[in-house]
Amino acid sequence: MSRYRDVEHRMHSLDEISGIMRSMKALSLMETRKLTGFLESQQRVVQTVERMAADFGQHYPLSTGGRPTDQGRHIFLLIGSERGFCGDFNDALIAAVDEDTQHLPPEQLALIAVGHKLHARLEGDPRLAATAAAPVVAEEVRATLTHLVGIIADLQRGHGDLRLTALHHDMDRPGLRRRPVLPPFEQPSAGKPLFAFPPRLNLAPERFLGHLVDEYLFSILNEIFYTSMMAENHRRVQHLDGALDRLERETHQLTVQRNRQRQEEITEEIEIIMLNTGAVGPAHPDSADAGDPWRTGPADVRKPSHRGPR
Repeated sequence: MSRYRDVEHRMHSLDEISGIMRSMKALSLMETRKLTGFLESQQRVVQTVERMAADFGQHYPLSTGGRPTDQGRHIFLLIGSERGFCGDFNDALIAAVDEDTQHLPPEQLALIAVGHKLHARLEGDPRLAATAAAPVVAEEVRATLTHLVGIIADLQRGHGDLRLTALHHDMDRPGLRRRPVLPPFEQPSAGKPLFAFPPRLNLAPERFLGHLVDEYLFSILNEIFYTSMMAENHRRVQHLDGALDRLERETHQLTVQRNRQRQEEITEEIEIIMLNTGAVGPAHPDSADAGDPWRTGPADVRKPSHRGPR
């Protein structure tokens, strides 16, 4: 019976694990549907700000971000995951940044790891300059960005001009995306202006450009985080689907094993019952009169008669 009970206990454990995984999958699917609307809106905002910057740069002789140079510190913002069950989501980021930073000297390189699972893998890495918690749901993105902007400002004060490149996953594109964040608007405006006259500004061009850069940074970082969270939840759903399939196959194998062991135990119980029944059953028919006190001699000896003399 112990083997049967062991299999039953294992099946019960697998059933509990399967229930937890199904709940995690449902939450990921719900978050994906919610992020779809957020991401579409944020992409439109980024496109609008980029068009405004292009129009502004075509009419005002001001640099809208400057050209990238080899001077200053290059910071890579790695958008990882706070939770697990998403395959090689974080390992792919580390492999990509290792490849991208081979030519950079150590003193000009720094990493910001977003996500507990990611910075746990980078612990002890001399390139790691700062860490931040990754948002689990869309509502946590604003708090994450507030903390992240403070980290970037501290690094900028300590090292002057810097370049910031975001490295993240995108479920709509193969591989990883590399998004230049600082300096903004690196591509110079070229070609025919969209409008014949310059935009009418209520602020000085320098102040307007500063506000435009702030709006752009906030918008593009939101888009980056929403995109990464979409890819993370999509990867988690795929990973959980594979795990649930394996659990289902293992449960089926355990069910077959349980039924076989139960049949063997039932067979053993029947054999024990039959053996016990044979041990306490009636004696052989030839010994049915063995306890008769008058049968002390051969079989042809008759019992004495109780009738009196004739």
